[in-house]
Amino acid sequence: MSTHRITVTVNRTTHEAAVSSRISLADFLRDQLGYTGTHLACEHGVCGSCTVVVDGRAVRSCLILAAQVDGRMVLTLEGLAESGRLHPIQQALLDHHGFQCGFCTPGVAMSLYELFQRNPDPADDEVEGYLSGCLCRCTGYGGIRRSVAALRANAAHGEERIRGQAD
Repeated sequence: MSTHRITVTVNRTTHEAAVSSRISLADFLRDQLGYTGTHLACEHGVCGSCTVVVDGRAVRSCLILAAQVDGRMVLTLEGLAESGRLHPIQQALLDHHGFQCGFCTPGVAMSLYELFQRNPDPADDEVEGYLSGCLCRCTGYGGIRRSVAALRANAAHGEERIRGQAD
């Protein structure tokens, strides 16, 4: 099995590693780098729990190879928080019960992160589109919707900058 040397920036920290040509980004993040906030469930790209942001785009890390992120920037759930302070998306999910078991939370949070980076005031159908690939095992969709409503209300009042710390 062949290996590749890669250099990747994950959550503002640069890592150099030798990776198997067949290891997924999800397995690399979890097993080699210790970023266990990236969850694995279906491993077919359906559930969204492994979603991370690569160069500003939300991707399913179970469907991309680690070798494909050489020279790129990856943001995981752990990278949203900074200096001990939750990112506004994480805080909204916490405050409005946007998760129950928490298994879908990385996918939801990272999908919302990309959405709010692109559009700080998304319409309901745009939110639904971004979250359509995030399956919640506990059916916590009501709390997720309340979290999004709070994020939009805060942004409209200028209370918190959703683009926040991880920019």
